[in-house]
Amino acid sequence: MASIQNLLKPTIFSYPSSSHNHSFLNTPFLSLKTQIKPLFFITGIHNLQSPSLSLTFSRRFFLLPSVSGIWDALTGNNNAREALFAIRRGMLLFRQGDVSGSLAEFDKAIELDSRQKAYLWQRGLSLYYLDRFEEGAEQFRIDVAKNPNDTEESIWCFLCEAQSYGVDEARNRFLEVGRDPRPVMREAYNMFKDGGDPEKLVAAFSNGVANEYFYASLYAGLYYESQKKSDSAKVHIVSAFQSPYGQRSDDYMASLAKVHCLCRNWNSE
Repeated sequence: MASIQNLLKPTIFSYPSSSHNHSFLNTPFLSLKTQIKPLFFITGIHNLQSPSLSLTFSRRFFLLPSVSGIWDALTGNNNAREALFAIRRGMLLFRQGDVSGSLAEFDKAIELDSRQKAYLWQRGLSLYYLDRFEEGAEQFRIDVAKNPNDTEESIWCFLCEAQSYGVDEARNRFLEVGRDPRPVMREAYNMFKDGGDPEKLVAAFSNGVANEYFYASLYAGLYYESQKKSDSAKVHIVSAFQSPYGQRSDDYMASLAKVHCLCRNWNSE
């Protein structure tokens, strides 16, 4: 089994040439399986080369940060363009395990273009791993205000607030969002919202496609962490990290499982 440090090496790819030939679009970008769509970026469909995973979307639509922000970046607004580059660097640093460095880049992006803050869910994740839970919860709440159908941001807000206020109060403050198209995330959302058994979540998807098992294991472990049950959290998050999807996918959340193990000093070999 490869070590966490060896697996935290990001992949770089370049966008295909655009007919508009904007240098911004032709520079190397993080391998997020990101595909340019009109007016917004999407964090891709998992492993399009794999039929078993081809119908499952990754953790959310990645809005950067608005139509006007993207237009500014494409038409010469240096601050908007540099903000997008800062986000790219921040995501790269997070994948490498440099959580503090990632946060510095995300904050720089906001300084350059304040519109970015409403969409920077990645910043909320970095804040969680730096134990800055109130700021992390604020980031996720801002994000959900812009994207009220994001299951994972709702859960991560709960995770931050469980650390700040305890599980009961975090559940009282729980952000209700729209229906997630992914069965595994619908079940995870209900577990965090109403309480439930993480073991049942994992069992329900243990024979599913690889990404479902990964997400079930990841969120089972995070649920245990919110309950201060670190041994059970370790079992499931290490399992997510060691799963085929956890080791082979470009999904940002696969990198997060690795970073989680690194931050908790868990040996996954």
